Amino acid sequence: MNTRVIKENIQADITITPVSKRSRIIKENLTGYAFISPFIIGFLAFTFIPILASLYLSFTNYNLFASPTWIGLDNYIQMFTADPRYWKSLKVTLIYVLGGVPLRLAFALLIALMLNTASRAVGLYRSLFYLPSLIGGSVAVAIMWRNVFGDVGIVNILLDVLGIPSVRWFGNPTAALWMLIFLSVWQFGSSMLIFLAGLKGIPKSYYEAASVDGANGIQKFFKITLPMLSPVILFNTVMQTIAAFMTFVPAFIISKGTGGPLDGTLLYSLYLFIQGFEFFNMGYASAMAWIMLIIVGILTAIIFTTSKYWVHYESEGGR
Repeated sequence: MNTRVIKENIQADITITPVSKRSRIIKENLTGYAFISPFIIGFLAFTFIPILASLYLSFTNYNLFASPTWIGLDNYIQMFTADPRYWKSLKVTLIYVLGGVPLRLAFALLIALMLNTASRAVGLYRSLFYLPSLIGGSVAVAIMWRNVFGDVGIVNILLDVLGIPSVRWFGNPTAALWMLIFLSVWQFGSSMLIFLAGLKGIPKSYYEAASVDGANGIQKFFKITLPMLSPVILFNTVMQTIAAFMTFVPAFIISKGTGGPLDGTLLYSLYLFIQGFEFFNMGYASAMAWIMLIIVGILTAIIFTTSKYWVHYESEGGR
């Protein structure tokens, strides 16, 4: 570009009036808004407005067939003072979360350590171990799980063959809940892949230096692997905790939508569904949803607050 053209462009910019410059900016912004408008419309229609509607309905008596009527905090008061099934569902869910999430993460880490090798068939093994997570939450797998551990399922048949009395896996409230927990542990694929990616990011030079110093495998695991993997453990813990609170399909299928036996599998989300779509108590269900949001938020905040004591960040001097 020669000097004359540059001078002409500069002169053109100088001669642009403020009104024309504002119009050009608006035109450029409109182009951007047009591209992001599908997301904005979808977010408002399917996320933001339903959230506000749910908050409003939580303060109303609404049964889907009549207009909601404002009742203030009655839903929340009833939830905490006059609904023993609510407290039962909360207790079952906390056991499910506190029992299932650590087991799932430990199992996922164990499998990730096993797959973090240079074997030729490791790619096949990774795919096979991830396969249950692709179908683990489906209705079909929950039905299969119920049939396998049913009164006449293959597990009890094998026990009979071995001369061991059969077990009513889903006839006892405690055993039924642990069946749900084991089913959640079986769906470890996504956590395993994230752990595996974290293991790949640990420099091999750390292990080589530790070997020179005479460290054994256990010392390397606790002194190198776990500290270097702690940010990944934090991420997986938060995500799996949130996912565990939202678990619905296995409890619905295994208990046939009742939460039985004796409310032993009455997870929070299942009881919320029962209140909303069986009792048509949408106002109460909305209040339950908001309380669950608050509980998950508090647990997440606790995890992040305590993370400064056990999560290792190299960029921050080890913390």
